[in-house]
Formats: sequence, C-alpha cells, structure tokens
Amino acid sequence: MLLLDGKVVRKNIAKTLEENFKKFSRRATLAIVQIGDLAPSNAYIKQKKLFGESIGVVVKHLKLLADSLESDIVGEIQKLNTDESVQGIIVQLPLPKNINISNVLNSVNKDKDVDGLTATNFRKLAEGVSGYFIPATARGVCELLEYYKVPIAGERVVVVGRSMLVGKPTALALLLRGATVTITHSQTKNLAEVTRLADILIVAIGKPRFITDEYVSQNQVVVDVGINDISGEKFDEEIPKRHLVGDIDFDSVKNTVRALSPVPGGVGPMTVLALFENLFDVCRKSQKS
Repeated sequence: MLLLDGKVVRKNIAKTLEENFKKFSRRATLAIVQIGDLAPSNAYIKQKKLFGESIGVVVKHLKLLADSLESDIVGEIQKLNTDESVQGIIVQLPLPKNINISNVLNSVNKDKDVDGLTATNFRKLAEGVSGYFIPATARGVCELLEYYKVPIAGERVVVVGRSMLVGKPTALALLLRGATVTITHSQTKNLAEVTRLADILIVAIGKPRFITDEYVSQNQVVVDVGINDISGEKFDEEIPKRHLVGDIDFDSVKNTVRALSPVPGGVGPMTVLALFENLFDVCRKSQKS
C-alpha cells in the first residue's frame, strides 16, 4: 500500500516556496483572526505560525474574545482588509455559536481570502472562471494526489461529505481537473455500494473511523480529510491523552486499498501548505499589478 504522506510532500515543497517568497520586495504577511480560545484552534494556529515563520512569512495573530460582538469582529477584519502590509486573511474556524459564520467570512476582502471561503470565491470556483482561490483543504487534497502521480482526469471520484468548507469545494476542484465526481452524504442510500465503485475516495464527514473495509475495494486511492480528537489513555489518571483519528478506520482498510492518507500527517500538512501557496499567489499578483 502506498502511504500518501502529507508531511513528506510539504517538506519537499516548502524550500521552493520559501525561495519564491524571497523574490518579493517585502515580507508577506498572513493575518489569522481567532474568536475564542478553543484548544484545537490554538493548536492549528500554532502549526500555521511555525510553518509560516519557517518559510519567511509574517503571521499576525488577532485573538478576540468569544463573546465579541459580530459587528466588532467584522470591524477588525475590515481594518485588515485595508491594511496594505497584510496580503492574506483567514478566519480560524469554528466560530462561537452566536456568530453568523457567513457574515464574518464574507467580510474578508475577496482578494485577501486565502482560505477561499467567501461566497465570491466559491461562486468563481463553481463556475470555473479565473481569479479564484481554491479553499486550502481542497487544494491540499488535489496536490497530495498530484504529487503521488495519482491520475485525476477521467477517474471516478466519490466524496463522502457535502460541507461548504470541505466536501463541496473538494468535489468542484476535482471536477475542474476532469474527474467524474459523485457527492454522497448522510441520506445517500446504500453508501457502501457507491463508495466501492470509486477510483478515488475522499472522506470528510467528521465521524471517527466510520469508513471500514466494507466501504472500499481493491486498487482504490483513499484520502482521509477527517480529524477527530477522541479520548485515549490518561496521564496521571486525570488528564486525557489526546488521540487523533480520521474518518477512515486505517487498520481496517489498509490491506485492501492501493493508496491511503494517514491521520494525522496526511491532508492536515497539505492544508497548511496550500494556505501559504494561496498567499504566494496573492503576492505574485500584486507584484505584477
């Protein structure tokens, strides 16, 4: 079985990305807007900071209180929109339940929307016109497949999950690359029958170890986008050990499929890489204008 190792891919591409960023007249800056203090969000932001700094990018972290008013959050984003020293902006998800996610995401300037989550960028992606950002996770999935020379054009792709953040944009990105794409979800009948027909299976449903051997078939390429924090052993009988697993039962399917991405270490590192590649695209465009 071929392991689709995102850490290896990111490491091999990072040096080139670092050299490309050095070509600009000033250091690129990514602004991360965080509302609240969720531990997983803190961990994800830390990884983005570390990677950004490793390739010479300034990562500006704006942390707002969980009970911040939506108008105040949008106001802070508007400041970043007009800040010429900031080339890219992302809003760290999830947001507190009292905040309208669409209002906040769509307040980001489309030209700085390096996460590709504004309605404008999603519409351009759906239409296949130029000038859009592919959401970081979707771009990361595509690049992971391309790095390992997995054919996409003409292949049958099944995406399990229809979220606006992952499932739909990933399906659209693969469709634009010539794949024949089927999106499945919680109401899909006979799901296992559908998934077994795929040449490439993409899983993003947020259910730990949901996809087992009965959902896959020989010679499939399987990409696990899910990342679930489940309880494991405890340290000192009090503190739960953090244990991350994907939406795919790795041990159950590994002896059947042709290629498989691990969790952690598969799509996660690729998502971070793709975020900074989108930032590079912003800087290159502004340099030409």
